[in-house]
Amino acid sequence: MIEFDYLYQGLCGLANAHRAGTMAGHLGAAVVAGYFFGEDHSELPEEVHQGVEGELDRIMQGEEAIWFNARKAGLTPADQFKKFPEEEPQEMLRDSIAAALSKNASKARQSGHNTIFAALSLRALNDHPEYATPQIVTGIRKLTEGFNNAHAGRAYFGKEKGWKSGNEVSLKDAKPLAKYQNLNEMAQTMLDTLVSEVQVKRQGFGGLVHLINHAAAIIELDNLGYHELAKKAMPAHHQHLQLWLTLPDLTSELGPAVKSEHHPFEPVYWEGMLNRKQAQLTHRIKTLHGFYTLINHLDDNTKSPQAEDAFLYLMA
Repeated sequence: MIEFDYLYQGLCGLANAHRAGTMAGHLGAAVVAGYFFGEDHSELPEEVHQGVEGELDRIMQGEEAIWFNARKAGLTPADQFKKFPEEEPQEMLRDSIAAALSKNASKARQSGHNTIFAALSLRALNDHPEYATPQIVTGIRKLTEGFNNAHAGRAYFGKEKGWKSGNEVSLKDAKPLAKYQNLNEMAQTMLDTLVSEVQVKRQGFGGLVHLINHAAAIIELDNLGYHELAKKAMPAHHQHLQLWLTLPDLTSELGPAVKSEHHPFEPVYWEGMLNRKQAQLTHRIKTLHGFYTLINHLDDNTKSPQAEDAFLYLMA
């Protein structure tokens, strides 16, 4: 198991993030996701849980300090995880986070981070209502509201066209993609896309890791009883995936996709020098949680071996 205190520290990281900007939510969200990964996979060897805890410690110590300007924000990554003064919890307050998300969940916002951060927070506060204190809930609600006017994210279209934001990309000529009729279709489409596209080198809109975590967050909302909110959020994931599929294959420019030799469920995986560049420190942990949320949602797991193999490209 992952030590329980990581859950509260991750919630503090999320609740303080609005002080530095929406992208600061990466840090707290990864720590919460890491805790849930341990809770959902308690059967794994202790060495795996210790490996995850080591990554969470690196996050809280500020090793991935790329998400905001600490001097400008007046807040360091380590400060972000400081505990709040004791307060009496008010369990009913947590629905204010869902209400805030309902205002921006229907369109892709910053590669789905609005939904990813909010869903992790809501699961934590649902499972452990003792943490639903006014300061924690208010902070996470403010973080969620920070995405209200955000665009879909950014992406790289190669040397000639450069970077574009989501609102500069037309889906008129995008690859046809049937609208999701339900959560199962969304999850299956996402895993099928992972299998078929993981070796295509695209850059932007959060890549497959964010697409996986975005879909997983919507499923978690439904699991928590926020059924209408989950339905409202599905078109945003559909838009997110369509945007990503408009990106060109840049293998010749960026190099081929790389596959991990070992699975994160194996202790040996955590013994090596993991790639922590390009936000891999936080995204590896969130995607470990998100991928298995998708796999476990589907009753028909006949394609799981293929998806598991493709998943190793995201863990390199």
